Amino acid sequence: MGFPGKIADRIMADKIHTISLSLLADKLHKQFGGTAGNIAYSLKLLGVEPLVQTYVGNDFDPYQKFWKKHNIPTTYINVDAKNSSGTYFAVTDTADNQIGAYYKGALIRNSSLHLACIHEPFDLVVISANEPKAMTQYVTECVKRKIPYMYDPSFQIGNFSKAELLQGVSHAAIFIGNDYELSLIEKQLELTHAELLALCPIVITTLGAKGSRIETKDTAIDIQPAKAKSIVDPTGAGDAYRSGFLAGFSRGFDLKTCGQMGSIAAVYTVEMYGTQTHAYTQKEFCIRYKQNYKNGLVL
Repeated sequence: MGFPGKIADRIMADKIHTISLSLLADKLHKQFGGTAGNIAYSLKLLGVEPLVQTYVGNDFDPYQKFWKKHNIPTTYINVDAKNSSGTYFAVTDTADNQIGAYYKGALIRNSSLHLACIHEPFDLVVISANEPKAMTQYVTECVKRKIPYMYDPSFQIGNFSKAELLQGVSHAAIFIGNDYELSLIEKQLELTHAELLALCPIVITTLGAKGSRIETKDTAIDIQPAKAKSIVDPTGAGDAYRSGFLAGFSRGFDLKTCGQMGSIAAVYTVEMYGTQTHAYTQKEFCIRYKQNYKNGLVL
C-alpha cells in the first residue's frame, strides 16, 4: 500500500509506548514477492539458475504460472493445501519509509525441508528471512555439509537466541543486512564492528539510496548507488541487490564488481512498482553497468 504522507508525522514520541496507528492509503497492489522469489527472479535475468526450496499455500497457482512463464524452476516448491502462502503486508510513505507485517502462513512447515532433498548440484545457499526454526536448521545443515551460505536474517533477528545468531553469523561465507540490522546484530551479540568482521569473511551493509559497503577484516569497499531514471517503489530493492551481488560472486568476480552489479540490479527494481515487474537482457544490464561505473562488464 502507498501512503501519501510521512509515517513519522503520525507518530507521537510521547505515546510510543502505547502506539495505535492508522494510515489512509491511496494505493493498493498485490504483487508476487517473497525474499526467495525476488532473489530468484533477478538471478534468472542475470543468467544464474536458482533453486528455491520452500512451502507455499493453496493460493500459489497464479504465482506458479508466472514462474513457469519466466522459466524459473519450481521443483522444490511444496504446496500446503490447508494454508495461504507467506504474505508481507507493507505500507510505504512518500519518504520511502515502510511499516510492514509478515504473515507466515505455509512457511511454518519449512522446518520439515532439508538441503539433502535437493538433487541438483549447488555451490551456495542463501538463508534469508524465513520461519526462524527452519533458518537455524539450514545453518546447521550447511555447517555439517561444509556448504558456503549467505546469512540474511533481516527482520527475524529478534526471533533468535544469541547462540543461534552467533552460529549463523560465524559460519557464514557472507553476512548481509542494512545498517540498522547490522547494528542490531552487534548489539544482540555484544560485538564491536571489528569483532563482527573477524567472525565473517564478507560483511555487506546496504545503505539504501547511499549505496552499500562491502567489508572484510582487511578492507572496506564503498559502492556508489546506480542512477535511477525515476524512483517509483523501493520495495524489493534489497533482494535485487543480493541477486546482482550473487550473480557476480558465483562467476568469481571481485567484490567491488559484485557490489556494483548489486546496485544496478537494485535500480531496475525501484523504477517499477512491485518486486518482480522489472525486466532486462544481460546485454542491457552490461550497458547500464558501464554507464554508471565506466568499466566494462561481460556476463
